[in-house]
Amino acid sequence: MTKSFYITTPIYYPSGKLHIGSAYTTIACDVLARYKRMMNYDVFYLTGLDEHGQKIQQKAEEAGITPQAYVDGMAVGVKELWQLLDISYDKFIRTTDDYHEKVVAQVFERLLAQDDIYLGEYSGWYSVSDEEFFTESQLAEVFRDENGKVIGGVAPSGHEVEWVSEESYFLRLSKYQDRLVEFFKSQPDFITPDGRLNEMLKNFIEPGLEDLAVSRTTFTWGVQVPSNPRHVVYVWFDALLNYVTALGYGQEDHENFDKFWNGTVFHMVGKDILRFHSIYWPILLMMLDIKLPERLIGHGWFVMKDGKMSKSKGNVIYPEMLVERFGLDPLRYYLMRSLPVGSDGTFTPEDYVARINYELANDLGNLLNRTVAMINKYFGGQVPAYVENVTAFDADLAKVVEENIAEYHKQMNAVDYPRALEAVWNIISRTNKYIDETAPWVLAKEDGDKEQLAAVMAHLAASLRVMAHLIQPFMMNTSNAIMEQLGLGLDFDLENLNLAGFPENVTVVAKGTPIFPRLDMEEEIAYIQSQMTAGKPQEKEWIPEEVELKSEKDEIKFEDFDKVEIRVAEVKEVERVEGSDKLLRFRLDAGDGEDRQILSGIAKFYPNEQELVGKKLQIVANLKPRKMMKKYVSQGMILSAEYGDQLTVLTVDPSVPNGSIIG
Repeated sequence: MTKSFYITTPIYYPSGKLHIGSAYTTIACDVLARYKRMMNYDVFYLTGLDEHGQKIQQKAEEAGITPQAYVDGMAVGVKELWQLLDISYDKFIRTTDDYHEKVVAQVFERLLAQDDIYLGEYSGWYSVSDEEFFTESQLAEVFRDENGKVIGGVAPSGHEVEWVSEESYFLRLSKYQDRLVEFFKSQPDFITPDGRLNEMLKNFIEPGLEDLAVSRTTFTWGVQVPSNPRHVVYVWFDALLNYVTALGYGQEDHENFDKFWNGTVFHMVGKDILRFHSIYWPILLMMLDIKLPERLIGHGWFVMKDGKMSKSKGNVIYPEMLVERFGLDPLRYYLMRSLPVGSDGTFTPEDYVARINYELANDLGNLLNRTVAMINKYFGGQVPAYVENVTAFDADLAKVVEENIAEYHKQMNAVDYPRALEAVWNIISRTNKYIDETAPWVLAKEDGDKEQLAAVMAHLAASLRVMAHLIQPFMMNTSNAIMEQLGLGLDFDLENLNLAGFPENVTVVAKGTPIFPRLDMEEEIAYIQSQMTAGKPQEKEWIPEEVELKSEKDEIKFEDFDKVEIRVAEVKEVERVEGSDKLLRFRLDAGDGEDRQILSGIAKFYPNEQELVGKKLQIVANLKPRKMMKKYVSQGMILSAEYGDQLTVLTVDPSVPNGSIIG
């Protein structure tokens, strides 16, 4: 009976052009789909677009078109990109598809009827860009007004949040928390790579799962709740269901659902959306009494030297440019080889061009060129029959090939592509070394050994055939080119692959063609860099007179400011004030001849206040002294900078003398 395998990408949010981050996930799933097909699995590969939500509605309004027209245009572009990247998906789902919307509405009503959804009111911080709610503690940065009240903040993604208060339906996540934890304990390999599961437990589950708001009333672009059409289904509830609706769940034709969901199910997502897939999705499936997936793979990001990709930084890499300039296979190879499992990878133009030159052109391409040329030169293009253990080096080559084929399969099943490709390159490296060891140019001399020469040529051709099979899921064009130059058809048998499987009576091409011509490093690096900065927004001409100046206080004249005397003061002693959890008492040398005392309400920002001793601060020296706590005189004010809930005292270079005037 044929084994079934279901692999999915996340469905991408079409709010802008997709860069190599999205290309990575889609190619990674494509590699796995192709590998499983070669291993005789019946594979269904799903990708698509998440087309509902407030952000899409806003984008459409900005463009002056309907949301449907906007997502229709984006879908065309994404499908064209997947065609360029030779993605072998079986279905491209869009959450605006009628069948999907119908099932989402049905599921919502079913969960409402079984009390897994209830009506309440939501108040909290919401990021439109992320289509996600956050508690104050989850925000990466919090903005406060002068009274300390939270007035906004920044989500972990870097997008600003806004306060939302509205009637909402809630999904009872809390009801299923214990069951979810039990599932994780029974399936410790559910989330890969290692560490991601613990991250979800510590950050989101152990503090206590809060029920999730799953409807909105402040916009209309989405699936309406049938029993209460004023509500639109929350985009993540809608989006997650795509994995089952695409197979026919809840529909008349559910043959694919019965077949593939009951086989092996793998989801692959970026680490930024792991929470939705590791917590919300399993609980949603439990509510619907559907079996849970076998594996959830949360990969890292491709970042640049200066952080995440950003148009404003001029560091975004789009796959179309790399394919147009260097071909498809180098891109697929680079992305799959360069992102370490469990962490982020850094894209650099230097590394991209270097991998093409050294690993693809030198290691693999040159090996093929030399082999085809020698078979033509020494045997008229006819590949000699494969015979084992003729030279002293045959056995070790065969051993390395056998071991690394096994390692390749192990790592492919673990979805560790860098290590799988490393196994292939172990074979390539050992085969190149085999040429140096056997020295076929010496064996070909009149007094040489023709039997050994024939064995060497057969081993080289057989080793290249193995390489072509192993790289087929990654680099289809390169794999096919190797097979064709060896005179072989495009029939692949990955399950029974070995050196001895090279067929008899094979003739290589009369003249091989380099599969990866060497690149001019300097020229190609400069080209990629120029393309990265081409999309950077042009900086507006700076006209100081037109700058809108921002100030939280009334404008003053220079004469007013000149009344303030700011001096350098060195901290000699500092201690907490008894009876106050806010005040620190400073003894300072401000060039007065004797030390002065200042009390400052910054204790909570400096839990280890002694770290301030010896630092040179900026103080307002001519502020009228005042009594504090009835027994302390404060003779000035220490200057500090505040942003959000952070505060830092202002310091000066240690070489500046105490008492120096600032201004």
